[in-house]
Amino acid sequence: MSAMSELATIKEELLQCSQALIGIADTLKELAHTWDEPLPEKENAAPAPDPMLTLADVRACLAQKSVEGHTAAIQTLIRKYGAEKLSQVDPKNYAALMAEAEVL
Repeated sequence: MSAMSELATIKEELLQCSQALIGIADTLKELAHTWDEPLPEKENAAPAPDPMLTLADVRACLAQKSVEGHTAAIQTLIRKYGAEKLSQVDPKNYAALMAEAEVL
């Protein structure tokens, strides 16, 4: 391919890209009026505390993760919740702790 035909191809591709960007900009303009409406509030991302969750439940979950090789990460999580050992973690944090452990 000659240099001139290569430049012509690049020019054509740039024109197609610019036309696509113009189309996107036009679409955004049309949608802009809906952006003035307030967005629905997101639900709290933190898991709701499970009143039935016990220390034994959390211990079983963390024990399984430890067997899977995540012992150091589990210790870090426990410290994150202000404790040196699992029995010192506040029960209101059990659900959040388990949720974080599940992704290990």
